[in-house]
Amino acid sequence: MFFVAFVVQNHRGSAQQASPSINVVDLSVADAQRRMAAGTLTSSALTRAYLNRIASIDDSGPQLNAVIDINPAAIKEAEARDAERRAGKARGPLHGIPILVKDNIDVAGMVNSAGSLALVDNVPRTDAFLVARLRDAGAVILGRANLSEWANFRGSKSTSGWSSRGGQTKNPYALDRNPCGSSSGSAAGVAASLAAVAIGTETNGSIICPASVNGVVGLKPTVGLVSRRGIIPISASQDTAGPIGRTVADVAALLGGMTGADARDPAGREAVGKAAAGYTAFLNPGALKGRRIGLLRQVLTSSDADVGKAMTAAVAAMRKAGATVVDVELPDARTWSGAEMEVLLFEFKDGLNAYLASGPSGQKSLSMVIDWNRANAARAMPFFGQDLFELAQAKGPLTEPAYLTARDTARRLAGQEGLLALLARERLDAVISPSTGPAWKIDYPRGDRGRVGGYGVAAVAGTPSITIPIGNSRGLPFGLTFMGAPFSEPQLIGFAYSLEQLTKARQPPRFPRTIDP
Repeated sequence: MFFVAFVVQNHRGSAQQASPSINVVDLSVADAQRRMAAGTLTSSALTRAYLNRIASIDDSGPQLNAVIDINPAAIKEAEARDAERRAGKARGPLHGIPILVKDNIDVAGMVNSAGSLALVDNVPRTDAFLVARLRDAGAVILGRANLSEWANFRGSKSTSGWSSRGGQTKNPYALDRNPCGSSSGSAAGVAASLAAVAIGTETNGSIICPASVNGVVGLKPTVGLVSRRGIIPISASQDTAGPIGRTVADVAALLGGMTGADARDPAGREAVGKAAAGYTAFLNPGALKGRRIGLLRQVLTSSDADVGKAMTAAVAAMRKAGATVVDVELPDARTWSGAEMEVLLFEFKDGLNAYLASGPSGQKSLSMVIDWNRANAARAMPFFGQDLFELAQAKGPLTEPAYLTARDTARRLAGQEGLLALLARERLDAVISPSTGPAWKIDYPRGDRGRVGGYGVAAVAGTPSITIPIGNSRGLPFGLTFMGAPFSEPQLIGFAYSLEQLTKARQPPRFPRTIDP
């Protein structure tokens, strides 16, 4: 266990004051909140402890590279929350809790770069809608999490966790292993207790996969439940932000502070009246009793042996808890993957051009970023190129029939004729699948090559999913994903919490250099 009781240098080099001995390793949101309410802990002391932990684990020691920036106002924000608490004005479950925010989400006064050197001048004047919600809930913005550059949408041979501005994020369970992406810094940072919780974003797998291979919990909400305004976009059809934490309880607490229908988000209209007042109320250990769950057998069959064994044990635990688990199948993802890529290319160009045109960066369009990357290739593109950028740049407006057909095809095949049809036909409360296999080695010449789980169908359908740890292979963790109908987050949280309490599979990382002999 790691205890903080000394002065260290923070992520940007300024000395932090010594803190009392505060053990932040695996400290939960609820435990921190109870201690602050009891007066035995303050938000400012907790924030300093996390800053010290970041300096010792992220900048030194294992050098995870999970944090790309520290909020220079973090201590001041924490002191303000302490003053409110002393005045009897605690705002709720997140009051005084320091969080990490992925570096593709606007935080006023801090660089928002998507990990790209091309956007080092992009310092937004206002918070993203979801960040404003978190501040209203009393959260402290601790810093920015590193990510796969441009959320893994610059080049087809990208390596997850690497960005030209932040370098390579490492997996805390084996430093030579891939942390998966693109929310790699958010998941690795939470796994290493650099913060209790973090915000990630997902278009297809970028919360679920890094949460799985870093041994933590990640929830991808229904598209629209969390506002996308102020997030560097990929796809208006599939993008969402979501919470990452070490436990389902922590994720539920963070989700409650993030949600809120945003009338200026095109998907926000569907979310009006759909958010729960809070999600910790659904942490029910008996939630699986009497429920009918579908197991994606074709994904399980193609999984690693260790993943298969852990899934079999998880299914047995669910049945013992009173759930009915039946084998089910979905259409092959290849039926919609081509249409999905067309959608992403069209929407990326349209969304990024709109974001850049209205922002403070000197880069005002995708075309300008492409030119900047070419002119600075040695720094910006040492390992992989920008073929996805170039494909997107060649696309036309969102009025083109090719786009409209692809959008309708992808959502129909994955949604109405895919996951939603399966849920209705088999009378299922949720579908489960392996999240992904153990982390693979970082390999710049080859790029990412991990085995994909079954989560993609929920990403394309725009429906929610949540992954929890269920086992490990030679010390490398992996998870199980629950997927459900639109706005079924309360039910999925209950199912995930119930299984988490039955299995208690998560083990903290030990930061080995490698797991190979």
